[in-house]
Amino acid sequence: MRGYLKSMPWLRMCGIRLIDMARLKIVLDTNVLLSGTAYPTSIPGKIVSAWRSGGVDVVLSQYILDELQRVLPKLNHRLGWTNLEISEFVDSLSFLADLVEPVQTVDPNLRDAADQPVLGTLLAAQANYLVTGDKDLLVLADRYPILNPTEFWQLHGG
Repeated sequence: MRGYLKSMPWLRMCGIRLIDMARLKIVLDTNVLLSGTAYPTSIPGKIVSAWRSGGVDVVLSQYILDELQRVLPKLNHRLGWTNLEISEFVDSLSFLADLVEPVQTVDPNLRDAADQPVLGTLLAAQANYLVTGDKDLLVLADRYPILNPTEFWQLHGG
C-alpha cells in the first residue's frame, strides 16, 4: 500500500507528504497500547510490534504509562498477568519509549478533560502523530496530527 501511495503524484500536489515509518515519531494513546498488547494481530498490535522492533519511535508520558498500569488489569481475562508482570511490562515500555512531560494545555474543544495530558504529550513530543482510538481526541484531528490506528497503518504500515 505504501509503495502504491508514494507513486501517486497527486498526493504531493495536495500537500500530503508520506514519511517513512522508520523516521516517524508518534505518541501512542493508552487505548492503542492496551489493544495492541491484548490483541497482537490487530492493527494496534501491528503498530506496537513495529515499535518494539525499532520500526517507529514512540514517545510516551508518565501520565500515559500510569493510565496503562491502571487499566491493564481489566484485561487480565485475556492476558493472565500478575500485578508484578503488569508492572514489569509497563516499566519495560518506559525504557523503549522516549518519555516527555506533557505540556500544560487546555484546549476548550477537548470534550474530556482527562485527555488534556495526552494532547499535552503530543505537543511536548513534537511528534508526527498521536495515534488513538479515543473519539474525544479524534474530533481534534482537524487541528492536530491525530490519527486512529487504521488511518496510521494505511498511511505508513501496510
